[in-house]
Amino acid sequence: MKCDILIKNCQILNPDFTISEDCSVAITNTLIAEIGNIKEMEEKYEPKEIIQGKGKLLMPGFVDGHTHTCQQLLRGRVSDEYPMVWTRFLVPFESNLTPEDSYVSAQLSCLEMIKSGTTAFADSGGVHMHRVADAVIESGMRAAIAKSTMDMGAAITGAMKETAEEAIARTEELYKAYQGAGDGRVDIWFAIRQVMTCSEKLIRTVAEKAKEYNTGIHAHLCEHKDEVSFCLQNYKKRPAELLNDLGAFGPNLLTAHNVVLSEHDITLMAEKEVKVIHCPRNNLANHGFPKTPRIVEAGISVGLGSDGAAPSNLSLFDEIKVLRYGTIAYWGLTVFDPVVLTCATLLKMATQGGANAIQHGDILGTVEVGKKADLILLNIDQPHITPSQVLANTIVEAASGHDVTDSIINGKVVMKNREVLTLDEEKIKAESKNKMKEIITRAGY
Repeated sequence: MKCDILIKNCQILNPDFTISEDCSVAITNTLIAEIGNIKEMEEKYEPKEIIQGKGKLLMPGFVDGHTHTCQQLLRGRVSDEYPMVWTRFLVPFESNLTPEDSYVSAQLSCLEMIKSGTTAFADSGGVHMHRVADAVIESGMRAAIAKSTMDMGAAITGAMKETAEEAIARTEELYKAYQGAGDGRVDIWFAIRQVMTCSEKLIRTVAEKAKEYNTGIHAHLCEHKDEVSFCLQNYKKRPAELLNDLGAFGPNLLTAHNVVLSEHDITLMAEKEVKVIHCPRNNLANHGFPKTPRIVEAGISVGLGSDGAAPSNLSLFDEIKVLRYGTIAYWGLTVFDPVVLTCATLLKMATQGGANAIQHGDILGTVEVGKKADLILLNIDQPHITPSQVLANTIVEAASGHDVTDSIINGKVVMKNREVLTLDEEKIKAESKNKMKEIITRAGY
């Protein structure tokens, strides 16, 4: 029997986070066709391509549930800075990006994500998202792409600020041009940047249009106290209540950060099946400790996001560790609860939680027959990983993006033995350096 790819002699991370050994996996027509015994699979299949899995762990690709690919070339600039970073750096930077800047930035983002084990992501948007979509198609990645929409806020200037009508029209244009592109890997979503920069009219229209197009909504929610204070002063409601009353709350809403949620907010989000994304490093560095254990206990699907590379990198392996240690220190040690957030729960967030957030939880997030072949292989035959008494725990505590050797997305090999096959790494790095210098000059900081 023919198949596209045969991964031979690997270990597999199962949906329950146990490990299966001595396995081979056949991939056909973008899907996981069969998982079985090494010898039987070798006798049964005639693969077009073979990936050697000895000494490697096969697991679902990570899904970055909240990132900003257009901020890739801002890396290193916002750390060790006093507020307001948003008005002093982010707004001037994003306002001065050209379409070509956005394209190169997105290429660099995809390159970094692939090399650190991420196979899909949700981008909350910038100005020139058609060029981001072009980079995603080229890279082989999967993405839910939104165009940033803002129609109010004194600090918002230039191309970032539009009327509600303009914001909606441009997202509709993007949807019609790119929805389903890249063999179905690209989805186009609507966006609510946040309640302080989006009018009631814009939020309500986004909710209506997302329903009309049967697509998702990407929003920043309860990221910091100023946002809650603004909402209470202007609407006499908390941000979650406002979005719910304007029709935006539902299973198709992805909310990023979620640091200052009230108990009522959490209950409301659970009832409406809103998807939560935490950005651990940015949250802990700027806003505080989210009620992650309570959110998980409420039955809400939680995923992880990098929030872009401006302060650090795009590695979800790093986000996992920060959320684990921060949650134990803040919510666990105070009440003597060392298992307040388990390793298995964290792996689920980085895989199934992210898949749920981008509306593909039924086809992504686990290594199972019939699911999409969005997979990564980790080199576990290394002193910092093997031997391990509980391998899933060791992956959380000790593994990094540098341990990822191979990446398969939508049934196609995107990286093999650490070489990205879809993107020209050296060219992208060189172009990125030049673009960064040009943007800094234009932005004037």
